[in-house]
Amino acid sequence: MKTVLIKKGHSGIGDDMYLSRDTSKVILSLTGKSIDPIAKKLGEMLEMPVVNGFDAMPDDKKILCVVINCGGSLRCGIYPQKRIKTINILPTGAMGPLAKYITEDIYISDVSSESLSLIETLNQPVNAHEEVNLAEPLPAGDASAVVSHQVDTKPRGSATNTALELMTRFATSIGNFVSLLYTSARESVELCIKNVIPFMAFISVLIALVQETAIGQWTGNALSPLAGSLTGLFVIAIICGLPFISPILAPGAAIAQVVGVLVGTLIGSGVVSPLMALPALFAINVQVGADFIPVGLSMQEAKEKTIRLGVPAFLLSRMITAPLAVAIGYLFSFGLFN
Repeated sequence: MKTVLIKKGHSGIGDDMYLSRDTSKVILSLTGKSIDPIAKKLGEMLEMPVVNGFDAMPDDKKILCVVINCGGSLRCGIYPQKRIKTINILPTGAMGPLAKYITEDIYISDVSSESLSLIETLNQPVNAHEEVNLAEPLPAGDASAVVSHQVDTKPRGSATNTALELMTRFATSIGNFVSLLYTSARESVELCIKNVIPFMAFISVLIALVQETAIGQWTGNALSPLAGSLTGLFVIAIICGLPFISPILAPGAAIAQVVGVLVGTLIGSGVVSPLMALPALFAINVQVGADFIPVGLSMQEAKEKTIRLGVPAFLLSRMITAPLAVAIGYLFSFGLFN
């Protein structure tokens, strides 16, 4: 039995969809006045008739699948609501008034001709009732609307058809553009709700914990005597870069505030050379971003293994780059002050 495997596109949603040849059904195209190339290719691969829904609409029981180009309106959910397999050539997710019916087992989007592949499956036994249904012909109204995958029954080359094709292409382009803007806005809002706002709440709690327990203040005061020399700045950079300390010191920038104020005061009073300003800046900010790495990776949709290995790799790399940053900052300090 001929079966077509359909995979979602790069920006689409949906599980792998399998369509098997059924001579009692048709493939419905709802993409405009002309049949979509995806629907035509499905018809060729399955050797099944293709119906243009804008010319005549077959009964739901006669539809194997529907090919649409919906950017997020009602059409996205009409056929998933009826549990009819729906193929969207646009990268549209579960949206629109009927979004709750759009599930990945019945809906797939961002489908192109490269997403289709023909596979062979074993013939499934059918009972007498199924054999009768398979032999049942299409109603006369539907048969007249069927467009064979081998013969194109519409005349080509006329001025009317050319104008209609141009209008359809223009409308499709506008629809794609609007769909892109709508999808971008929706994904931005979802990203804020699912990742950014929870992260802000987490950081707020962590900052409150650091400030109320005076962990950052105590650590800053303990490290402040080291801020007057280059060796001390190396020590501060290494301590602030320790993997088990940096995520705690990062929220609220307690270390940077305390040591930064101290170094600035010492430089202003002439106790510490101005050459210490730039290396001190790098030394006291080693921990910056250490608390953001897990969230940052998840926002970029990194895999679980990438997050599990990436976070400690980043934290350990800070221990190596921190002293180098202090040394480079010290070298570039020469000539900045007279």
